[in-house]
Amino acid sequence: MDYVFMTDSDSDLPYDLKMKYDIPVVYMPYAVDGKEYLDDLGQALDHKAYFDAMRAGAVPVTSALNKETYLEYFEPVLREKDLLFVAFSSKLSMTLREVYAAREELLKKYPQRKFVVVDTLSISCPMALLVLKAHEMYRAGAPIEEVASWIEHNRMRAQAFFTVDDLKYLKRGGRISSTAAALGTMLDLKPIIVESREGTLVSVDKVRGRKKAITYLVEHSVESIADPTESMGIILHADVPDEAQRLYELLHEKLPEMEIRIDPIGPVIGAHCGPGTLAFCFLGKERAV
Repeated sequence: MDYVFMTDSDSDLPYDLKMKYDIPVVYMPYAVDGKEYLDDLGQALDHKAYFDAMRAGAVPVTSALNKETYLEYFEPVLREKDLLFVAFSSKLSMTLREVYAAREELLKKYPQRKFVVVDTLSISCPMALLVLKAHEMYRAGAPIEEVASWIEHNRMRAQAFFTVDDLKYLKRGGRISSTAAALGTMLDLKPIIVESREGTLVSVDKVRGRKKAITYLVEHSVESIADPTESMGIILHADVPDEAQRLYELLHEKLPEMEIRIDPIGPVIGAHCGPGTLAFCFLGKERAV
């Protein structure tokens, strides 16, 4: 190929698929107890230990990469080839501004190159599913503009229904107020969170109890999928493997034709939603909100 297809680890791209298709990935940083790590798609992370530490009071912190770090990733590529970079949502971080700053600097240095950046308006496995479908086109020889255009025209179809187990993590990240968190905990309310058309995470509903939350994920996901054979679905969990398996069984009953896999949620996304998070990610109809 005359260009390189690259993405970032906030996609929660399953590592086995990253290796199978040899997809270059920018690893995003996070810190626990003052020690910084890179999200390498789970290769150096003990997921259970990570979420157990959060349960015990650890507060992971995420941060944006700077322009200099992106230059280190991008310049070796642009010396030899063009580059397509598929990024997580610009509405969830300032990181994409640093990507564009690196792009501007490098195109001055390598004016003969194409450097296309696509904002997926997604994060985690909805983004991973866009990456995987677009990478099929890349492997088939589609030109850089065609692959970028496909992502932009299909990014509203990348969906997820999330639920969290403990509201304190959403409160800590400023996504709900202290009052709402306290009331929700008292009433055992479980929020249902989706990725919006603007590329943000929004709560669209709340139900009482974990069992009803899982049922909601199943019912609304099934309603939102047009063709279950088009793409795989990915169940994500933050150290709740039994519930992930139960969600798999319920989805498989409704969507027997769909390939569904179970994967752990990554440390960067997990830092904001906390242990017990459960989600189903898929390509379907366009986002409703």
